[in-house]
Order: sequence, then C-alpha cells, then structure tokens
Amino acid sequence: MIPKNTICLWFNKDAEDAANFYAATFPDSKVGAVFYAPTEFPGGEKGDALTVEFTVCGIPCVGLNGGPIFTQSESFSFQITTEDQEETDRYWNAIVGNGGKESDCGWCKDRWGVSWQITPRTLLEALAVGGEEAERAFKAMMTMQKIDIAAIDAARKG
Repeated sequence: MIPKNTICLWFNKDAEDAANFYAATFPDSKVGAVFYAPTEFPGGEKGDALTVEFTVCGIPCVGLNGGPIFTQSESFSFQITTEDQEETDRYWNAIVGNGGKESDCGWCKDRWGVSWQITPRTLLEALAVGGEEAERAFKAMMTMQKIDIAAIDAARKG
C-alpha cells in the first residue's frame, strides 16, 4: 500500500544506512523496499540504491540518494516526544554518539545532517499551559542542549 503522504529526505548516498539506523533506534520504525537505479543518474550509477522506503515512529518516509546537490537543513526536523530522562538520553545519545552533533534546546543532528528535536512531554505540556509556567520552562530550556527533565519540572513549579 502506497501512503497518501510520505516525507522524502535527500541523502548524498547513504539513505539505506540512515534508514537502518532510524529503524534500530526508534520504536514503530522499519526499513521497507529499496529501489535500484535502472540507469545512471546525477550522483549515481546504474544499480545503485536510488530510494529506500522506511518508517520512523509510524511516519512513512523515503530516502532519496540524490547526490551532493542538496543538503539537509534545520528547516526540517523530526520531533520525538519522550516520556522520561532515560528515553530522552537514549535517543539523544544514539544520534550524537553515532557521528551526530549536539545543538541547543533539545535539538541535535545525525551524521547524515538530519535534525532531530528530542523533546520531553513535560516541556510540551508546560508550553501548552502558557503563562508564567511556560515562561519559566522556556527560559530553562533555552540554557540546555539535551533537555534535563528534572530542571524543566523544577522550572514549571517555580
């Protein structure tokens, strides 16, 4: 069954490696079909993996090995909601520890340049409440790279 809407991510040549990493890292994730180029194409040869179907946390995606013409940017990111510090640490450490890079406010980038927001539910709930609680949680988040849930919860309480 072909989904009505699929996120397409452009990779230089490593879409299959990225898809396998995502499937091994996140729940409800898997790698599907790999389609091979029937002929040469910009950035690749006949027989190279051209597209890779995969799912990340239930979201259908396709990785396109389009060559170095385009690169990933922070204008697209996956936001993964976590329930506790252990889950936050697990995803953050998997991404950063596999050649990725830390960024600010719960953002990190994997080794393929795809941006991820590893966002604890408590932070999202604080922002949804609004007012002073949201302001305190937001200010606390602005000082962090990986989110510290205990610090966010303390900020929420004032």
